[in-house]
Amino acid sequence: MVSAGGWVGGRVRWRRFAVLAVPGVAAAVLLVVLTAQSVLAVSFSLSGTPFVVTARELRGQGFEQFGVLDRSVLRVLPGGANRVVLAANAIRSATLTDLCQSVTVLGLTLRVTAGTGGTPVRASGLVVDADQLSGDARFTHIVIGQDASTLDRVPGVRGPAGGFGQQAATVTITGLRQHAYATTAGTFTLPDFRLRFGGACR
Repeated sequence: MVSAGGWVGGRVRWRRFAVLAVPGVAAAVLLVVLTAQSVLAVSFSLSGTPFVVTARELRGQGFEQFGVLDRSVLRVLPGGANRVVLAANAIRSATLTDLCQSVTVLGLTLRVTAGTGGTPVRASGLVVDADQLSGDARFTHIVIGQDASTLDRVPGVRGPAGGFGQQAATVTITGLRQHAYATTAGTFTLPDFRLRFGGACR
């Protein structure tokens, strides 16, 4: 990897930076566009690259959570495996304030922010596969220990038969932080959208 001081001067190094950066930007933009148009399926092969998602507050109507066994084409997941157990967190409709997502692409940190100007991010059919989730959470009408295949708070989203599941009518999480491997949504509206390199989400 070229040192930070190497970016100054010299056309060859700037071109090398562009070669590294452009594919990452294109991939991130394409992901946002495809998600907004409901092209992505709920299940797909993971890249194996985790990303961090934070928000000052998440409010959701209809919440489900259950375990899933996700896979990657290559053995790039933790421990050199191509399968990993994650928690699927599904929300029928959600708003997120001060959303931030960061991921390391080719040694560079790519950061996306939205919902920072007073209008929150809005999503429907939101599903996040994560291995870490934290924040101050409040649920209403929660049911814990339900068979994952019988969950019904998020239309079209079910877990495996015999799997542990839980669901709630509403969920509110302040200080949200997720370490995730996959996100899909039916719709994803991102006001004040910004994409740039540098600065991981905190």
